[in-house]
Amino acid sequence: MSAPIALGELRTLFADFGNRTHVLLAVSGGADSTALMLLAARWHEQNPQTHLTVASIDHALRPESAEECRIVAMRAAELGLPCIIKRWEGDKPAARLQEAARNARYALLAEAATEIGADTIATAHTLDDQAETVLMRLMHGSAVDGLAAMRPVMPLAGLSLIRPLLGTTRARLVATLQAAGMTWLEDPSNRNARFERVRLRALLAQLAPLGLDPERLGLLARRAARSSDALEAIAVERFEVLVRREQDCLRLDGRGLAACPADIRLRILERAVLEMRDRNGGSAYGLRLERLEALAAALDQALRQALGQALDQPLDPGDGQGGPWQRSLGGTLLRLDKSGNLQVTREPERRRGITKTKM
Repeated sequence: MSAPIALGELRTLFADFGNRTHVLLAVSGGADSTALMLLAARWHEQNPQTHLTVASIDHALRPESAEECRIVAMRAAELGLPCIIKRWEGDKPAARLQEAARNARYALLAEAATEIGADTIATAHTLDDQAETVLMRLMHGSAVDGLAAMRPVMPLAGLSLIRPLLGTTRARLVATLQAAGMTWLEDPSNRNARFERVRLRALLAQLAPLGLDPERLGLLARRAARSSDALEAIAVERFEVLVRREQDCLRLDGRGLAACPADIRLRILERAVLEMRDRNGGSAYGLRLERLEALAAALDQALRQALGQALDQPLDPGDGQGGPWQRSLGGTLLRLDKSGNLQVTREPERRRGITKTKM
C-alpha cells in the first residue's frame, strides 16, 4: 500500500515554487489536482511569500461541469486559497475533442494567470501520466524528443508551466487525500475506452508486472530528455555558425550542413523553417517529423550531388521541371543555389496549398 506524502517531503516537492512570485494551481477536482491543491496549501503555510491561486476550468462538455468547478472553489476556500473559474465557450469539435479541450484549457489558464499577475502555472501531472505519455509516443513512432515526454518546467505563453508531481505516483496522492479525509471528483471520461490515454492506462497495468512500470518509463523519459537537450544544444550552436540572416531569407552553408550528423542536420532544418515562418507570423504548431525527415532525405541527396560527392546513382539536381532543387515546408520555400548553399524564404502565396505534393 502506498504511503501518504509526508510534510517533510514538501520542501523538495515544491522546491521550484520558492523561485516564483505567484503560482496558479490548475485544479479540476480529480484526485491528482485535489492533492496538488492540498499539498501546495500545506507548503504555503510555511512559505507565505509565494502567492497561490487556484484555477478551475469548466470545459462545458458535461452538464455537471459547472457544479464541479463550484466544488473546487469551495474546497480551495477551505484551504485558504482564492479560486478563479474560467469557462470554455463556443462550439466544440466532433473530432480530436480531448486535444481541443487541452488546448482550450491551457489558453484559459494562461489568460487567468495574466489577469491576476501570476508568473507560473502548476499542473498535477503525475508519474503515471508521464508513463502513459511515453507509451503513447512509442506507439506513434516518436524520436528522442518525443520520448522525453513531459518536462518538469517549460514555457507557456510567456509564463512558466511547472509539474511538481511529475515524479510522484497517483497511488501516493490518493493515499494522501485519504489520510486527510478529503474526497475528490471522478470524471467519467477517464473510464471511456474510446480515448487513447484511457486504453494506454489499461495497457500499462498489464505491463507493470513485467517490469515496464511507471518508474521505469519515467526513467526512460528523463534519459531521453537528457539526450534531447544535448542534441538540441549542439544543433543551436551549429545553426548559428552556418546561418547568414538576410532581410528576406536565411542562407545556410551547404557544405557545413552536409557535414553535420543526420539528427543535427534535421534539427538545423527545423530551426531554419520555424525561424522563417515566425518572421511572417506563421502557425504556432511544430512540424511533423515525417515531413521533416522526407525533406532532409531529399536535401541530403541534392547536397551531395551539388557538392560533387560520389553517389551510387546519378541524381537530377532539379525539381523534375528543369529548375533548381527546391521544396516547400511549413509555409517556407527551400532551394539550393549554384554554390550548393541552402536558401530559406517565405513560400510565395501562389505555391501555398501544394506543399504536401512536393514531399
